Amino acid sequence: MRGREPDKRAYVDRDGVRIGYEVFGAGEPTVMMLPSWSIVPSLVWKAQVPYLARHYRVVTFDPRGNGRSDRPTDPMAYATDEFIGDALAVMDATDTERAVLVALSRGNQYALGLAADHPERVLAWLAIAPAVGGLTPPGPERLDSLQRFDEDLGSPEGWYRYNRYSWQRDYRGFAEFFFDALLPEPYSSKQWDDAVAWALQTTGEVLVATWDAPDAETRTVEDLCALVRCPVVVLHGTADECIPPAAGARLAELTGGKLVSLEGAGHLPQAREPVVVNTTIRDLVDAVAPPSPHVAFSRGRSRPRVLYLSSPIGLGHARRDLAIARQIRAARPDVDIQWLTQSPVIEFLQRSGEAVHPASAHLVSESAHIENEAGDHDLHAFQAIRSMDEVMIANFMVFNDLVENEPFDLWVGDEAWDLDHYLHENPNLKRAPFGWLTDFVGWLPMADGGDRETYLTADYNAEMVDHIASWPSVRDIGIFVGDRDDVVDEPLGPDLPTVRAWTEKHFEFSGYVSGFEEGEVPDREELRSRLGYAADEVVCVVSVGGSGVGLPLLHRVVDSIGAAQRHVPELRMVVVTGPRIDPETIRRHPGLDVRGFLPDLHLHHAACDIGIVQGGLTTTMELTAAGRPFLYFPLRHHFEQQIHVRHRLDRHGAGRCMDYEQADPDAIADALVDELRRETHYRPIRPGGALRAASHLVELL
Repeated sequence: MRGREPDKRAYVDRDGVRIGYEVFGAGEPTVMMLPSWSIVPSLVWKAQVPYLARHYRVVTFDPRGNGRSDRPTDPMAYATDEFIGDALAVMDATDTERAVLVALSRGNQYALGLAADHPERVLAWLAIAPAVGGLTPPGPERLDSLQRFDEDLGSPEGWYRYNRYSWQRDYRGFAEFFFDALLPEPYSSKQWDDAVAWALQTTGEVLVATWDAPDAETRTVEDLCALVRCPVVVLHGTADECIPPAAGARLAELTGGKLVSLEGAGHLPQAREPVVVNTTIRDLVDAVAPPSPHVAFSRGRSRPRVLYLSSPIGLGHARRDLAIARQIRAARPDVDIQWLTQSPVIEFLQRSGEAVHPASAHLVSESAHIENEAGDHDLHAFQAIRSMDEVMIANFMVFNDLVENEPFDLWVGDEAWDLDHYLHENPNLKRAPFGWLTDFVGWLPMADGGDRETYLTADYNAEMVDHIASWPSVRDIGIFVGDRDDVVDEPLGPDLPTVRAWTEKHFEFSGYVSGFEEGEVPDREELRSRLGYAADEVVCVVSVGGSGVGLPLLHRVVDSIGAAQRHVPELRMVVVTGPRIDPETIRRHPGLDVRGFLPDLHLHHAACDIGIVQGGLTTTMELTAAGRPFLYFPLRHHFEQQIHVRHRLDRHGAGRCMDYEQADPDAIADALVDELRRETHYRPIRPGGALRAASHLVELL
């Protein structure tokens, strides 16, 4: 799922070559993101577009040779003048009189031509890692490889893969080497995967054509830079192995521009340093086209403000966060809690009288992304979070805009992965104490994920460990929502501590936080009467959480009602679809009661005779706290449900784990009947979790 869908997608045709372009947002000025080399499409700007499009109009286009653009093989089609002509044609097609240009690598050759020869069309120019001929020579190996480009070197290694024959014989091998060199920063596996996949949208033959393109330019780079009149900012990483940082310094010198050096960054800072790149673009645009004055928030002298980020991936976070917020208010009645969150959490909080900050409207839906990643009772949770990087940077930028303009005395993030990640990547942006909550620690591979998934999860865990070791002051407190024994004792990866050992060192343990007031489960008989459940009926509550992932399970459970009623005639099955599944999609049967969103679902779990749930922590622990029998069906490839949650339930002796693949309607009916006959003797859940979590957070105010 993209962080921002285009408002318009179209083509321009230039001499029979179609160029695909996209337009995002509206208003002035326009920011044009120029293409780089034909090895990558305009998706290379995916971390910038959602943020910029909230503030400006953004235009991107794919280079000829990649993306939605055509792939001619005639070298004449790849001359610099053709790319400049493409940019002008897209500007004309989108009614863009003038634009701020943002360019990466070779795209700066096109930006230089536009700024020099078409100054009336260019407001400003941000040059990232400029690959502009004539600035400075590359390093020795790269220079030698360029000089031997036309030699058949057999099976070259290193920069000698940058070679005509290498591109045509082993294009994938070249792409993998190339982006490994361009991304020297540790923990760049996702950016590398993206770049290689984009590179494979074109061919070695196309790259050869780009190399063989004629250069009709007779002016020197000094001549061209002398014609540039617009403001210029140059961003260059100090660890760039492709274009030496001296090239960026030289371009800034020749254009009278500002040089921004990114310590430790490689050739693709728009991917690895997106927050810095985004804010640098914003500052440049606002310098040449000042925005309307912002009315800053004015707070009273004595009322503390809390910004609470509650993850929308499952409604369990909302219920426990609301319980914690109420305990914060009990300790500090003067506190003002503002929520930055998304649907369906927004609806839940508003029903409870909470104040949802208007900036929440700008967040990209994480629930929608998760649903897009899901299959038939299958959600590869690690890969789904990993592929959510575009959404995460978009949402972090919403947060960053907000806290730049409004002061808060405390930030709380309940599994707000974007906030935690980008704060550690940009610790200078911390402006308030930060409390972090989670109910699991450690990305763990699934058995069928192979060596690649084992490597990737360990790499993500290593980054987490490194973040905390390098910047321990970013999190003022980490709170694990559970007890020490709820943490799995699995390794985080090679040469890393175990999950439990690392968690014990870096977290406080609040105990579990349920939706029940102060951990007290209400009287069941009184509750059944209040909820409309008769004493002589057997109530089975079926629920699958706050996303739409659980629809296949609901259908299968509903199909079991007939077989179950043959053994339990008084069975009443209450199916709770949640906020993102239409109740009308559920087939009706006698004895079946279909409900939509129930904000007090935990009370129905406490009142029921048996529950059937998906495998999320909240619903299973609510049933455990209430001592109710239940069946749970962890999603395939969902490492949290399959490993972390199951470990906790096994510790409590709670629930019966079912395999969705093996559980046909008859098997579900049989298991339901068996569990109704079984007495439960669960390990009790320690009460007071919300109070303990709130006490830690109040200390930060």
